[in-house]
Amino acid sequence: MRKILLVLIVSVMGLGAIAQNVQLHYDMGKDRGYLTTTVEMFKPDKYGSTFFFIDMDYGSDTRDVDNGISSAYWEIARAFKWNENQKYMPRVEYNGGVFKLNGEGEPFVPIENCWLLGVERTWASADFSKIFTFQVNYKNIKDKEDAAFQLTAVWTIQMADGKFTFMGFADFWKEEMFWGTDYRFLTEPQIWYNAGKHLSLGGEIELSNNFVADEFKVMPTLAAKWTF
Repeated sequence: MRKILLVLIVSVMGLGAIAQNVQLHYDMGKDRGYLTTTVEMFKPDKYGSTFFFIDMDYGSDTRDVDNGISSAYWEIARAFKWNENQKYMPRVEYNGGVFKLNGEGEPFVPIENCWLLGVERTWASADFSKIFTFQVNYKNIKDKEDAAFQLTAVWTIQMADGKFTFMGFADFWKEEMFWGTDYRFLTEPQIWYNAGKHLSLGGEIELSNNFVADEFKVMPTLAAKWTF
């Protein structure tokens, strides 16, 4: 549940539009079974755009957290432009958060501060029903990786005259883990039925390798989204 809004607003870059949505997901993956909320916002201006999202998980049986937020994570990014026909946009991004191990009073474990610096390029069909953005980033993870990298792809496809939207992102990056594997992969394709101007119903499938453990995982959700 992250960063996918960014690709939807490429078509309104420079028009002063603001895009915001709130999502509620029920995580159905193995050992999950909890709710996650996502808040996203995108705001363009004549010098580029600002995007952020915040994810919060509520409870976790496997970590014995049955009251309150069991993890919180956010990303904020700024892309820069100096003319309307610019193909490549420099960008800077910050990631960070906290993660609770159990419900017995243990402190939250920080998700390391990450800074990314890179460039992005977007391709779109004439009617903007198909949009693809690719990012190449240098990545610094505090006290962990001084010179890593991250590649990110974001896409959206509008189908059936906008009634259905297929969208998602994929990240591949270098990060040393205690189990000994350095490269991590995460993708979250989503499908939405757009019931009206504001309400969408659907879900996503989180596919990851070496992300939450040294293995490949599949974690689906059912979700609702309200776009303001």
